[in-house]
Amino acid sequence: MASLDYSRIEIIRKVAGIFLVVQMAFVSFSCKRQTQIRGVELEVSFSEATLSDDLITDIQYRWKTKKDFVEVKEDYNAYVHFWHRYNLLFYDNHSPEIPTSQWEPEKEYTYSRRIYIPTFIDKSDPAFKGEDILRLSSGLNSPYDKSGKLPEPLLEKKLKFLPAPPDAPKISYEDGWYDLEISPKTSLKRWRWTANEARCKIDNPRQDALLFIKGGVNLGVLNNQKVIFKVNDSILDEFIPEGSQFEKSYRIKKEILGEADKFYLVISTDKTFIPKQVILRSKDERELGVQISFIYFR
Repeated sequence: MASLDYSRIEIIRKVAGIFLVVQMAFVSFSCKRQTQIRGVELEVSFSEATLSDDLITDIQYRWKTKKDFVEVKEDYNAYVHFWHRYNLLFYDNHSPEIPTSQWEPEKEYTYSRRIYIPTFIDKSDPAFKGEDILRLSSGLNSPYDKSGKLPEPLLEKKLKFLPAPPDAPKISYEDGWYDLEISPKTSLKRWRWTANEARCKIDNPRQDALLFIKGGVNLGVLNNQKVIFKVNDSILDEFIPEGSQFEKSYRIKKEILGEADKFYLVISTDKTFIPKQVILRSKDERELGVQISFIYFR
């Protein structure tokens, strides 16, 4: 009987030892960073010579593979994080235009993407000395890695930012707009609904400027809904969005804006809906046209 007990004790001890080794290996694996692709360098540049907050700019990515580049079979994603102190202010995570599985040694892969730098500078902060810093951290990571750990960045860079110019045109939402709505779980994050027509009054900069509009339509309720943009009384664009969201940018010539101190941006649509009439259990009696998430003019 004593011999049998001893055998059982030995078996339990061996099983416990194996479990401990497996557990330690699992912990080691889960804490380990992803392996970065070898032999890749990254350079970035911006279309604006001077960076500020509240700014739309194009960022150019230039991936360079060196002689020791090891070709990969996976299509890695690019992570691009902009940090303000310890806070992730915004990001531009994306898939490179040429998939990494097609990259070859000693080549360059270059493309541009448009980004929006939100307002983050607090000019009332006693520590503010006329400029602020964002830290850019970027690299490549495998979409198949589920560890939650990013590989070491290929590029880390400090970027200087000035406050947005004090003469940047102000946008006033006038007739035809509903209150701002916010929902972080949705793709637009924040938006205002328009009625059939909505008008913004904007400062006239008396120079060429970029107009950028991001919005959406409810394809589940309305099909082939036309969206019309006007500057004052002139049609700037009319289109039927291909998906539930749209992004439009226009280089506006100063002659279009007229001679007045202000001009009007008018957003209208040929179709509207009342949620209470078409959506089950909705009590919303507003007449809704287009969702506008973002208007930028500068």
